[in-house]
Amino acid sequence: MPIQGIDVSYWQGDIDWETVRDAGVSFTYIKATEGGDRLDPKFLENWEGAKRAGIARGAYHFIYWCRPANEQALWFMLNVPADPDALPPVLDVEWNSHSKTCPGKVDRETALAKIKVLLDAMQAYTGKRPIIYTDPVFHREVLQGEFPDYHFWLRSVAAEPNVIYGPRSWAFWQFTTTGKVPGVAGKVDRNSFNGTQQDWQSVLKWLQAGQ
Repeated sequence: MPIQGIDVSYWQGDIDWETVRDAGVSFTYIKATEGGDRLDPKFLENWEGAKRAGIARGAYHFIYWCRPANEQALWFMLNVPADPDALPPVLDVEWNSHSKTCPGKVDRETALAKIKVLLDAMQAYTGKRPIIYTDPVFHREVLQGEFPDYHFWLRSVAAEPNVIYGPRSWAFWQFTTTGKVPGVAGKVDRNSFNGTQQDWQSVLKWLQAGQ
């Protein structure tokens, strides 16, 4: 898989994006928003820095199950530029078992309904169909068989995606959460694009054409 990328948030601190680029990173997904009122404090710095370095970048929203989906969609739109050259936005859907103020789980029907509202709003705002990021547990309990028309970004650190997710097709694979990349001081999530160099160039041309 020749096209490699990373995903980042404020936890990575200051990032030397030129060094990251020179290390062979072709794309990055940058944490933007959570719920309906949280903005990653490094988002705009990372958003602009990756672009200056010539790294394809997209933004992702982390869903909160306790917040109305329309509020979360508005929060994303208020804080993420609808740049025509950006990668499609990502909706990060997983159970949040660490929050003390927001329920970690809801029933499957409620989860699917919230996801649909956010996906529709993000697409209307950016003009690009969002990508769904998920992990094995959430996929098994909620997403199995759902959203066949969307690209997926799958977390699978113990095996290749087909072993964990079966026939689910995917665009990106998060294969480690403890990667090392020059230009990033500590550990960083590493990802692969499911395609060739030619496939990747086709994606970038498609985006630049305003699709």
